[in-house]
Amino acid sequence: MKGIAMALGTLLAGLLFGGLLLTGWLYLIQDRLLYFPISDLAGDPGQLGLEFEDVWLTTADGERLHAWYLPHPQARGALLFLHGNAGNISHRLDSLAIFHRLGLATLIIDYRGYGKSSGTPSEHGTYLDADAGWQHLVTARGFSPRQIVLFGRSLGGAIAAHAAVEHRPAALIIESTMSSVADFAAELYPWLPARQLTRHVYPAVDTVAAYPGPLLVAHSPDDEIVPYHHAARLLAAAGDRGQQLNLRGGHNDGFLVTGEAYVAGLDTFLTDVLPQ
Repeated sequence: MKGIAMALGTLLAGLLFGGLLLTGWLYLIQDRLLYFPISDLAGDPGQLGLEFEDVWLTTADGERLHAWYLPHPQARGALLFLHGNAGNISHRLDSLAIFHRLGLATLIIDYRGYGKSSGTPSEHGTYLDADAGWQHLVTARGFSPRQIVLFGRSLGGAIAAHAAVEHRPAALIIESTMSSVADFAAELYPWLPARQLTRHVYPAVDTVAAYPGPLLVAHSPDDEIVPYHHAARLLAAAGDRGQQLNLRGGHNDGFLVTGEAYVAGLDTFLTDVLPQ
């Protein structure tokens, strides 16, 4: 019996030690689990016949960001596009074409560490990156806050929500966005203290609750990465300020699969929130 007890004790100690090692490893590498930047650009808006300018922004902490500004000859407003956690601005050409169709001047930025931008991504850093984009639209392009819509897709939705609280745009659009990275991590790793381990929280549900303006939440029930119930949490946080646009298709292609219904939904919302 003594031998069995010792063996069980050794096994439990080994499992505990292994669990601690796994926990520590996940804590240390979570940047690589969240951010997937690509340096090389796959194209530019000119390939779609869209006029654009290369823009370089300087953040409050001194990083140099690459961005594209796409003017519109009869702009109904401006849109700051904050993309998701993978790739770079060159992987969003389809969206840039849609926003141009909708009559918007668009600024899309690459976060620090993405594309040609300097630095290394972090939660606080991406918030500073969004601030730099906002300041460019206001100071260099002359748009007033009531003419600017913040748009964030996936992780970019949490960044856009944070910027919306800081700057009070005409409206906020978040697409395929998780309620928070901590919520998402807890669902992915239910056997770990994921909330306590998460260094990059991106609490979109809290910032949406603090944002006083109009909000459109676009999400697909078929999203295979960010479950649909995250959209429900965000809408609940927004209360009567929130509107819903249901997409079809997966996380990365829902707006394309939804097609003209997606464009029409955005157009209706923009008509309501932008000055005529």
